[in-house]
Amino acid sequence: MNKKIVGAVLGLAVLAASSVASAHVDVAVGVGIPVAVYAPPPPVYVAPPVAYEAAPVAVAYGGYGGYGGYGDWRARQWRERREWREREWRREQWREHEWRERDRWGGY
Repeated sequence: MNKKIVGAVLGLAVLAASSVASAHVDVAVGVGIPVAVYAPPPPVYVAPPVAYEAAPVAVAYGGYGGYGGYGDWRARQWRERREWREREWRREQWREHEWRERDRWGGY
C-alpha cells in the first residue's frame, strides 16, 4: 500500500515539474505589415502668468467712520463700559481706603 502511495506522489511530482518547465515557452509567428498608429504628444502644463495690481485704496467716511454717522458703536460701547468699570473700581478702592483710615484712628 505504501508503495502505491509513494508511486502516485512521485508520478504527480513528475507531471507538475513538466508542466512548470513548459509554462514559459512562447511560439509567435509575425507578419511584417506596417500599421500607422497615431499617438498624440503628451500634454504640457504651464503655470498661469503672474498678474500684479495696485493695492486697494482705503476709504474713510465722515462722522464717526460709519454709514449715517453712527460710527463703530461696538467699540464705543466697549470703551464706555471699560470706563465705567474703571470708575467703579476707583470708587471702591477709595471707599476701602476711607474705611481703613477710619478704623485705624478709631473713628472721627
